[in-house]
Amino acid sequence: MRIVIAEDDALLREGLALLLRAEGLDVVATADAPGTFLTAIDEHRPDVAIVDVRMPPTHTDEGIVAAVEARKRQPGLAVLVLSAYVEQAFATDLLARGSAGLGYLLKERVGRVDEFLTALHRVADGGTAVDPEVIGQLLARTRPDSPVSRLSARERDVLALMAEGLGNTAIAEKLFVTDGAVHKHIRSIFAKLDLAPDDRADRRVTAVLHYLDDQRK
Repeated sequence: MRIVIAEDDALLREGLALLLRAEGLDVVATADAPGTFLTAIDEHRPDVAIVDVRMPPTHTDEGIVAAVEARKRQPGLAVLVLSAYVEQAFATDLLARGSAGLGYLLKERVGRVDEFLTALHRVADGGTAVDPEVIGQLLARTRPDSPVSRLSARERDVLALMAEGLGNTAIAEKLFVTDGAVHKHIRSIFAKLDLAPDDRADRRVTAVLHYLDDQRK
């Protein structure tokens, strides 16, 4: 796995590089600004980019903008975005552009090495990884009149794990239920969110975006 890291904090940037190299992964370049990051993408054609949300010069959304541009330049590039805080609009914008090979983690997750590496590999394999803390805060703030309010507590648990990128078997293991029970809950989620079986979009992703998008209204 070839990786480019874009992070303006030198300590975190070099720490990430050391961690990943110690795991046998190939960090081909690091960057401290959007311009040098995009240059590295063009030059090295990595498999995965790890990008900080807030980068110079304004430290607002430069990382998200650069990540979107990187995927335009290299379609299929997996991107794992890191943020110090839960920023609903950024998470929603990123996922709304297509969730395959995308992740959004809080920086504190990096310290939990196994969880961080699991998310990185999931994104590299084309999956989606959204930080559990992000999911928890968004679900807690769901408005009473939103479609997600129709879901039962167990269905919201299943939806949160779907948003983390887990498949049915992994969800079953987390919740200590059978695969069949998870399948039943997911069918109910789709029905309550009015997601038709013939919907051309990925219904799992659309279900997650329902409550992410709800936070922006």
